[in-house]
Amino acid sequence: MSQEPIFIDDYVVSISALNKSFGTNHVLRGIDLEVQRGEVVCIIGPSGSGKSTLLRCVNMLEQPSSGRIVVLGRELTHIDCDIDEARSKIGMVFQQFNLFPHMTALQNVCVAQRKVLKRSASEAEQTGRALLQRVGLGEKADAYPGQLSGGQQQRVAIARALAMNPDVMLFDEATSALDPELVGEVLQVMRSLADEGMTMLVVTHEMGFASNVASRVVFMDGGVIVEQGPPSQVISSPREERTRTFLANVLNH
Repeated sequence: MSQEPIFIDDYVVSISALNKSFGTNHVLRGIDLEVQRGEVVCIIGPSGSGKSTLLRCVNMLEQPSSGRIVVLGRELTHIDCDIDEARSKIGMVFQQFNLFPHMTALQNVCVAQRKVLKRSASEAEQTGRALLQRVGLGEKADAYPGQLSGGQQQRVAIARALAMNPDVMLFDEATSALDPELVGEVLQVMRSLADEGMTMLVVTHEMGFASNVASRVVFMDGGVIVEQGPPSQVISSPREERTRTFLANVLNH
């Protein structure tokens, strides 16, 4: 019997004192972060600052060295936590699309529904077709990944994540492997999810998206959160010198 999630102060994600080391490389250094229901939190910062590692710790793809992570009222870092069950409510979209090349777009969206959620073939297909329509790919249901552009493949990956009915979506550099002209179509899907109230944690280099869509921007450097706040503050008038230097470099390219 699955327990109802307990929302701690309505935080969907609550991270405290999170540390992660790979050998002698201390990648995350005491991260504290809370995400409320319906919030879109964009995490920005230079390469190697720990952004992706933080996201991967949120659904335990990386095992934290120490600290506490609570998602939807479940402590994922607790020794007795059923990680697979907890993870079923967390959708994740990666930089690489990770689609099965021998399956059509529709089959890619259906496979986990059937295996994990035990949906019938017809229910999975109905959900899959509706989600492909939602990401603007209704007519591509029978196409194989090799017949799709990178942007289309990433939209299939988003549909696949949504098929699991997640309560929170994690996007790890979802547009950075795409040609520039294809970035907009993926950001448009992400923007519509935000408009519908999906709770989202987004690691991104797309400052326009962060400025326009984020409820809050978190700037990371050297494994710590340097500053966070509304986009108008962090991106338009950052308080910290490290943030200003980073944005000057990014926005002038």
